[in-house]
Amino acid sequence: MGHPTIYPTGATIYNPQKAWSGFTIYQAAGVGALLIDMNGKEVHLWKGLRGFPNKVFPGGYVLGSTKQRDPRFGFQDEANLAQVDFDGNIVWKFDKLEYIEDPEQEPQWMARQHHDYQREGSPVGYYAPGQEPKTDSGKTLILAHRNVHKPEISDKRLLDDLIIEVDYTGNILWSWSVSDHFDELGFDEAAKNVLFRNPNARSFGSEADGDWMHINSASYVGPNKFYDAGDERFHPDNIIWDARESNIIAITDKKTGEIVWRLGPDYSLPELKHLGWIIGQHHAHIIPKGLPGEGNLLVFDNGGWGGYGLPNPASPYGLKHAVRDHSRVLEINPVTLEIEWEYTPTKAGFNEPTDSYRFYSPYISSAQRLPNGNTLITEGADGRLFEVTSEHEIVWEYISPYKNNFNANMVYRAYRVPYEWVPQLQKPEEVAIEPLDVANFRVPGAAPAGTESVVEVAGTTSDTLEGALCVVSNLEVKQREDNQEE
Repeated sequence: MGHPTIYPTGATIYNPQKAWSGFTIYQAAGVGALLIDMNGKEVHLWKGLRGFPNKVFPGGYVLGSTKQRDPRFGFQDEANLAQVDFDGNIVWKFDKLEYIEDPEQEPQWMARQHHDYQREGSPVGYYAPGQEPKTDSGKTLILAHRNVHKPEISDKRLLDDLIIEVDYTGNILWSWSVSDHFDELGFDEAAKNVLFRNPNARSFGSEADGDWMHINSASYVGPNKFYDAGDERFHPDNIIWDARESNIIAITDKKTGEIVWRLGPDYSLPELKHLGWIIGQHHAHIIPKGLPGEGNLLVFDNGGWGGYGLPNPASPYGLKHAVRDHSRVLEINPVTLEIEWEYTPTKAGFNEPTDSYRFYSPYISSAQRLPNGNTLITEGADGRLFEVTSEHEIVWEYISPYKNNFNANMVYRAYRVPYEWVPQLQKPEEVAIEPLDVANFRVPGAAPAGTESVVEVAGTTSDTLEGALCVVSNLEVKQREDNQEE
């Protein structure tokens, strides 16, 4: 599907009575960490602060990265993770994971952080009643990278996903590497063969690295009803993560390091068939206690392409062998594996399969459960943020106007926080935005809808004339009504 050259940006829909109003933060391409209100007003910018992602903490703090990553030392790696106050001052920073020595520049420490992190007190990094991230103490969970050689996986060097936990002074307290648990990931022989030959190689440095798993989210399971009922797999300290390239969502036991719960990589198994294939997913997490759906898994199921397996027409060599051209947001009971709620092209009112691509982001993206039961969705590939009710009604929508070097306005992940989390700003005036009538909206200089010249085609009905290609202008409709009255 091609994209129009002209489309609205900023806030396009807002229903104050049905939306859960607050400030929304996202990484505006080429600009920095941008905070907007419900009408799309840009209320604060942390200029130059990178975000993979950006998150707001109570008190007007924001987290991100202050230093440009160097692609020679890791695909998508950030040099540091920093907490910045409202005025842009760095109040906390971590960068001491790996010491990089390079003959062309000064040696430097790097965090190699990518895709996600959490601060103690907030299991998944977004607002939940009674659970707030610590701002001047506490542990931080960080998703990072390391380069490894694992001949049992591939003869190529791997870009491995590493999850670490550090204290407030930067000491590494705990670490876990996914490549150490290869036998727990559920790959069949076909997938292992493909992985060995080509572990999704990406060449950015002196040696191609196999981005074989591409974990894009890592969070604490957090307090939940399943653990309260005795299911140890859902211990609040355990870590839930998902891997985009392998189509895997899993929970790691914090104490033992073992994978104790997993979805994927094969969704053709009898117990998973009802879910359909989850492909290239992002932001898999457990909905925090205090929010509607608490304890359930919430995930943006991107579709697109992902996984390893037998060759097929879409994947001649078995790399990225699962394909689907639309996205879904799924809320899944992690014990019964039943879908409790979903947002799909059909739920959005589109026809499948002809119009299913109209809700489609094959990469990045996220979903956040809000306190009123709504869900904030980041359809990242097109820079579209929108909030839907449990009945799938869109009550807020915003399109980012900022574009990256590829002329794309993509947004990795957005978060909604209460107004009071940023006390430096006054609560804004909330003004409703009615959806545009796109059938009649025109840019300056464009002709209005309708034709001045109409003929009736022999053998057609009035319904055909009114409902097909011969659209009569509003002026002519009024003229006809006047003539009939006369």
